[in-house]
Amino acid sequence: MQISTQKFILKLFPEIMVKGSSAKRQMVGQLYNNLLKMLGSISEKIDIRKFSDKIEVVTPVELVVEVRDLLLNTPGIEQVLEALQYDQMNTLDEIKIKVGEVMHHEIEDKTFVIRAKRSGNHTFRSTELEQTIGGYMLATYPNNGVDLHNPEVTIRIELLNNQLNIITQKHKGLSGFPLGTQGDILSLMSGGFDSTVASYLSIKRGMKTHFIFFNLGGAAHEIGVKQVALYLWSKFGSSHRVKFISVPFDDVLTEIFSSTHETYMGVTLKRLMLLASEKIANEMEIDALLTGESVAQVSSQTLRNLALIDQVTNKLILRPLATMNKPDIIEIANSIGTRRFAESMPEYCGVISKNPITHGSYKRMEREAKRFDYTVLDKAIDNAQHIYVDEILDDITNNAAVEVVSTLNDNVVVIDIRAEDTCIETPCKSIKIPFHRLKSEFKKLPKDKEYLLYCEKGIMSQLHAQYLRDDQGAENVKVYRP
Repeated sequence: MQISTQKFILKLFPEIMVKGSSAKRQMVGQLYNNLLKMLGSISEKIDIRKFSDKIEVVTPVELVVEVRDLLLNTPGIEQVLEALQYDQMNTLDEIKIKVGEVMHHEIEDKTFVIRAKRSGNHTFRSTELEQTIGGYMLATYPNNGVDLHNPEVTIRIELLNNQLNIITQKHKGLSGFPLGTQGDILSLMSGGFDSTVASYLSIKRGMKTHFIFFNLGGAAHEIGVKQVALYLWSKFGSSHRVKFISVPFDDVLTEIFSSTHETYMGVTLKRLMLLASEKIANEMEIDALLTGESVAQVSSQTLRNLALIDQVTNKLILRPLATMNKPDIIEIANSIGTRRFAESMPEYCGVISKNPITHGSYKRMEREAKRFDYTVLDKAIDNAQHIYVDEILDDITNNAAVEVVSTLNDNVVVIDIRAEDTCIETPCKSIKIPFHRLKSEFKKLPKDKEYLLYCEKGIMSQLHAQYLRDDQGAENVKVYRP
């Protein structure tokens, strides 16, 4: 009896394949281990096989969608091929009939060609395999003929001993290096477009990316940044545990206002963030820092001011967005799913310099730096909160700033803030306002009602409930967790 299963054939990032044998073996091994961990959390029934130039994943049909999504967002994979696997295919006749049954609908009213790869012991060559299948399909099913050079449809098969793989779909993978092969980095996260895209690019390049957030005053902003960090980790980097560090920076901000000339406040703030990041990175034995800065985007990001900022640390600082234009950054944010988070992110920017310097002086910066009381910065570092990103959901739930409600009555209105079109059904009134429209739409709602925000995990609800309270004074907002 022939049993079919869904197989994924993973082609490796080309830069892996050109490495020396030792480095390539280590990277393939790391990718294999990453997949073992992530796919193992989905099901023990998923089989993973490692080869020198590819990895194969065989999964039960009911898990195909979930497995496909994971593979397409895993660093190190250049291409994901979907294949139907058939065992005990011993003769050319058995093979040609099976390929015809599965793929005949693809060639209707089209020209086609068969491309076959074969390994193992067979009495026929790959060209004979192609010719036999092609001739059978040409004679048996409606089509527009075989075209060896410019076919409309290419049917790809692989024969491994007596196992037949029919390639049904081909997807572009994430590329990059397997996570964990390029060391650790600490990303300065604000939750906006730039820092999230920079963090994504570092994860994609194989760096184990931890997050550090400087809270300038606002529970909603911290929850929002935790939400984005959790999203990035869950989607692209869940093979490794990483940390989220929150540093209370409101007292640092106060000290900047009292000690620093207004034109140097912005640069000073960035310097202090790097200095704090360096100390925490040293404790974590991390060699490099990551920022989302782009040259000339704001006054603190001119070349001179970036040089002034970097002067405060000996750490390697990576700025993957340094020469990118804002529309390109937004396009990446849109493609990876962080755009809506960034657009709705509450911000607390307490340092808005009047007439900020764009070409700072090294000597003047040195004088300004000496006026700052660094015991305030040391205290902020000592009070930093460290948690693992996979613990964020429990952390937000346990330390919820906004009351969480689990029972409903006729006097409340549930607002479903999820991005998808579906709306939760409840015994009371429920309405749909996606989170990215909540800020503007909430103002239009009657003020005499109590509103409960709903999302699947409660993180976004907590964020936006807190934001509505801070921004609009909406004390009639709570979070609904059934």
